[in-house]
Amino acid sequence: MTLSISDHSISLPVLLAPMAGITDVTYRSLVARFGAGLVVSEMVGSQEMVQAKPGVRARAELGLERADTAVQLAGRDPYWMAEAARMVEDSGARLIDINMGCPAKKVVGGMSGSALMREPDHALRLIEAVVGAVGLPVTLKTRLGWDEGCLNAPDLARRAENAGVRMVTIHGRTRCQFYKGRADWAAINRVRQAVSIPVVANGDIVDGPSAKAALAQSGADGVMVGRGAQGRPWLLSQIAHELGHGPAPDIPLGGALADLVAAHYEAMVAFYGADLGLRVARKHLGWYMDEAGTPGGLRREVLTATSPAQVLGLLRMALCDGERAAA
Repeated sequence: MTLSISDHSISLPVLLAPMAGITDVTYRSLVARFGAGLVVSEMVGSQEMVQAKPGVRARAELGLERADTAVQLAGRDPYWMAEAARMVEDSGARLIDINMGCPAKKVVGGMSGSALMREPDHALRLIEAVVGAVGLPVTLKTRLGWDEGCLNAPDLARRAENAGVRMVTIHGRTRCQFYKGRADWAAINRVRQAVSIPVVANGDIVDGPSAKAALAQSGADGVMVGRGAQGRPWLLSQIAHELGHGPAPDIPLGGALADLVAAHYEAMVAFYGADLGLRVARKHLGWYMDEAGTPGGLRREVLTATSPAQVLGLLRMALCDGERAAA
């Protein structure tokens, strides 16, 4: 199961989903180190990036030189989408992904993300603008549709393929479902039947068995993992192994987990600075402690610490085995 995106080959059919505030360069690098077919940046607003508003350009630029990284762009205006695509290509990007699936109210309210599923003609103009602006492979991420009355992913995918898109990822929910209910992997099969380019299934894929079920029901060529990887950067490699691709990852426990989390924490602090890094890292630390079964009192102590040094001093106790953590 090798995914071919134009002349770009992805040897592991397990991809990391873009997640706002989560898949920054520090986390993408960690997941990629364990093993992933492709990691996708946080969604970047096209106009904001071109106009260099604070923080947005950095999220797009860092990691662009990596062959296993795609930059995801979002927007409403074909001009800004094309300009942003040219900018990331000039900066060394290898792949560009177009977001037409984000269900967040502030994104949809700006008529971007999954709001574009209600306007397929306009969505196609955005796709054509990006494909026409760059020589890079362009992919598309979207949902089944806006709601149960508008399940137009197969038609949008077909038109996107005709416009030059080289892979499409489908989250198995509508926009109006947000993340409620269960992802409908079988519905993704209608997209698989509509196009000849690779199709990737997304939604509720949290382990090897769910990945196998998603592939069987959707007929997709690969899977994309999002929330299931929170606190488990090795998960994509583990899923790939269970699908028959590559060795099993060495899942860190106890002191090894503490060392991994400490290194990730220090990378976040270095990237964001001490004050912002302290706050940004808390969600990751919470997920790691969920995985380790950290006792509640110690968990609160870690998450309310007021300095990076204090956090680092607590991590080994918090993430070692339950007997030591409770001691």
